[in-house]
Amino acid sequence: MMNGNDLSNGVGLAVLRHLSAADLARFGLQEIAYLRPVMVEGVQAIAIHAADGTQIGAAPNAQLAAAAILQHDMEPVLVH
Repeated sequence: MMNGNDLSNGVGLAVLRHLSAADLARFGLQEIAYLRPVMVEGVQAIAIHAADGTQIGAAPNAQLAAAAILQHDMEPVLVH
């Protein structure tokens, strides 16, 4: 069975090539959250951002940030 998500045969790649800038901005919005080290009042913390860059939370460390993301059925990714 072939679908638009199948990258092995190039069909999915063709679909990705035709996404608009707005589509790309929304890509993964509900599925992915990224972690980014930040300083908050002089203390190292981890900011949690939606795929579009909107900060949606923070945690004192990466383990707690990742746990919060997973608890909301999203996949955490680290951005340095």
